[in-house]
Amino acid sequence: MGVGLLVYVDPGEILGSQPTGLNLDQVSYLGQCLVEATPDNFESSLAFLRQNFSKLAINFDVRQLRSWDHVVDLLNNGASKLFVNFEQLKALSQEPTISQDRLVLTISLVNPKTDIGKLKSFLETNTEWMTREWAFYGDKGNEQVDEVLKELGNYPPSHDQTIFVRITSEGEGRNLLHEYPGNALIVSSKLLTFDQSKEGHEKLIPAVDLVLAGATPDRKTGLYATTVVDERGVALGLVWSSKESIAEALKTGAGVYQSRKRGLWHKGASSGDTQELISIAFDCDKDCLLFKVHQKGKGFCHLGTTSCWGKSSGLSKLQRTLLDRKVDAPEGSYTARLFNDSKLVNAKIKEEADELCAANTKEDIASEAADLLYFALTRCIAAGVTLEDIEKNLDLKSLKVKRRKGDAKPQYVEDKPPKEQSQSESNGVNGPQDEEVKEAASVPKAPSDPAGKTSSGRIELKRYSTTQAFSDDVLKAALQRPSQKSNEKIMSLVRPIIADVRADGDSAVLQYTHKFEKATSLKSPVLKAPFPESLMQLPEETIKAINISYDNILKFHSAQKSSAPLVVETMPGVTCSRFSRPIEKVGLYIPGGTAVLPSTALMLGVPAMAAGCKDIVFASPPRADGTLTPEIVYIAHKVGAREIVLAGGAQAVAAMAYGTESITKVDKILGPGNQFVTAAKMLVSNDTSAAVSIDMPAGPSEVLVIADKTADPAFVASDLLSQAEHGTDSQVVLIAIDLDEKELQAIEDEVHKQAHELPRVDIVRGAIEHSVTISVATLEEAMKWSNYYAPEHLILQIAEPRSVLPSVQNAGSVFIGGWTPESVGDYSAGVNHSLPTYGYARQYSGVNLGSFTKSITSSEVTEQGVGEVGYAVMELARCEGLDAHRRAMEIRMEKLGIVERKVPANGNTAVGKDEPVTAAGEQGAEATIQPTKSTPSESQTDGVEAPTAA
Repeated sequence: MGVGLLVYVDPGEILGSQPTGLNLDQVSYLGQCLVEATPDNFESSLAFLRQNFSKLAINFDVRQLRSWDHVVDLLNNGASKLFVNFEQLKALSQEPTISQDRLVLTISLVNPKTDIGKLKSFLETNTEWMTREWAFYGDKGNEQVDEVLKELGNYPPSHDQTIFVRITSEGEGRNLLHEYPGNALIVSSKLLTFDQSKEGHEKLIPAVDLVLAGATPDRKTGLYATTVVDERGVALGLVWSSKESIAEALKTGAGVYQSRKRGLWHKGASSGDTQELISIAFDCDKDCLLFKVHQKGKGFCHLGTTSCWGKSSGLSKLQRTLLDRKVDAPEGSYTARLFNDSKLVNAKIKEEADELCAANTKEDIASEAADLLYFALTRCIAAGVTLEDIEKNLDLKSLKVKRRKGDAKPQYVEDKPPKEQSQSESNGVNGPQDEEVKEAASVPKAPSDPAGKTSSGRIELKRYSTTQAFSDDVLKAALQRPSQKSNEKIMSLVRPIIADVRADGDSAVLQYTHKFEKATSLKSPVLKAPFPESLMQLPEETIKAINISYDNILKFHSAQKSSAPLVVETMPGVTCSRFSRPIEKVGLYIPGGTAVLPSTALMLGVPAMAAGCKDIVFASPPRADGTLTPEIVYIAHKVGAREIVLAGGAQAVAAMAYGTESITKVDKILGPGNQFVTAAKMLVSNDTSAAVSIDMPAGPSEVLVIADKTADPAFVASDLLSQAEHGTDSQVVLIAIDLDEKELQAIEDEVHKQAHELPRVDIVRGAIEHSVTISVATLEEAMKWSNYYAPEHLILQIAEPRSVLPSVQNAGSVFIGGWTPESVGDYSAGVNHSLPTYGYARQYSGVNLGSFTKSITSSEVTEQGVGEVGYAVMELARCEGLDAHRRAMEIRMEKLGIVERKVPANGNTAVGKDEPVTAAGEQGAEATIQPTKSTPSESQTDGVEAPTAA
């Protein structure tokens, strides 16, 4: 956090003549500042950011902004961090493109209780924010900060957490920084000075005192170790600094240090190799100072080299050479010729770019890239652009939260060779477009997958560790799911399929089935019940396995039924109830893809039957001969399905959503599928004319295994591989708790060994390529990353797995202990395996009995109830300007002879029968109406869990 000092500036004043305090150039020496952005000053704040991004890190207090576009504009134009309120934090932290490291939560010390209450609830489900950056605003000192931190369970703050506190006095700042060295102080530029004497401005705070507060000097000399670097961060030398030298450097804007022999040392005073100060900062432990300078003359070292470690190299050396050549190039120099001939240098850039694109070997690529960088940097230096300018531009682009698509312009996209084009055009099935539609149709893939063929050698997960130099951002990047095709591209493929099925019905479904499943003999797109025995011929052992799974799934899901309707008397004479009814018609999608999944038919069909759904419709792609796998037909028969749609992909979803001549239209579609099936489900659910809902969005299958020293390496490996074999877009994650190298290697050896014993090894290899192992020190860390990832399947192979369940916040389904493989949940335990994937476990449940039911509520008001609730109904209707709503209750009150009466301040009855209206003013101000408290009668709660009294 730099020097632990965040200077609050007013762009309007600081750019002008400010009578006291620091100007903008002086503020930039401290490396960072804070600006309050409001709707009124937004444009000027944005201009200030654009003009000064390269000088210092600019943070913005955006609590007054209401426009998300304005917030994003600040981030895109280089704002370092945003200081946000609680509501903004909740909204922005859900945006995947916005790094949470750029958000600082502000807490008011004026009346913090409201913020604390909200924060406690928020931190329960967002534990990662416990160690993130917080800012305290107010004038009540660090004691109040301590109280709030203790209340939130964050006292003392962790060593890597920054607490920003706004201060108005020097003593307050010193105390805060000494107590928590990681703190950063927010101080107005008007209150700071670089003049230690403070002549004429006694109330100003010497900035150097706050800069050094909390810093650790050398024990022997009392000086501060100081690393000097240039604009690009390249080290020039190691020196010492004192409070006096730092103050002098800030005051003069030059490189000033403390010589242990000669005292105050103005760098370059005798040699002429002076330095211009850019900024100062401390390292993470505040025991080493960093001076960033612009070095003039020969260099930093007294030997005339750029640094005390010798001459510069690489790009720094090339830039220095080019700068020298631009000033005084030797006669006949090729670089001088390039400076003077813009057409030549432009041509060479294009030539070297082409050669880089054509290079194949590591050596050739490095050589061609070096040539390209030489000509490109020559072009830049000729235009007055340095590496520092380029790097600042890269930094700015890295801060953008909304980026362009990034496709190449048409003139740079290579056309296909004529021969290849003609082959694609002559083959209506295998062209690029058809290949993607083929995937959309859920055609089973080949036994091996291209992703598996591109890798060779050992099959192992990439390793990361929280105990090494991996930041949270690096770990989050490692846990990113495999990228999916662009949403718009998928939609563009799915929409025409849906439109065809909606318009042409059975014939369109058959057409796609003939084309993609090659089932050309198929005459009908649907198989109606009762299903022929000949289509259900199975071995006895398969039937027995299906029946065991069927019984367990039925037992678990039947137990989820409520025993009786919920009935609550909310006040005398007013009764509310809620009761469940099954969804009448449900469509259950059973994927084909890389594996036939009768287990999915069980997981969807059995709960639908248990819920009492009237019409159950299966949909699954047939085999080339037009038949289905007998397992699916048998399960459809067992759960009482009405029909099976013989189609996969988007056309099956569309057929169930809209109905056809022979396919039943359903009310809800459930079941997993690839991106195209998910896209089709999303599209039909958003079409009001379809009047169909869906279960949840879905992505590729995934598992996260938490293992400690008690875990069996063979068990861990087998659980990882059981998900990796689903497809190359699947992902598996291992979180290893306190495992040493030998223990980690044992798991990796098992993964490699078991993977090569699988027939789907190529698919496994493709999945493992984007899978990771994260080593952590503690169980708490493991749960933090598990909840962040929100896995579809969470396996706890640890010493006391049940004790961890209270810490599980985000997961589709949990598998407890080493003897519980994920596959038992997939098939036979009784829990459902249709689960949220791709991080959707943060907000969705897996399929359960409730997925096949809907809740209906009822209200009943008696004559007594009209008297109790009537006034509240009429008053709220009046507030909303809905007179017919008001009149509906008023007529009933008149019928009963109830006269409206306002509530006096003592809270007595709101209305009375045949009672005169009483002026509220006689009792004082009107009071808010309060509902009458009551407890449900025994008859109302008999057989029902008694609700809490209203």
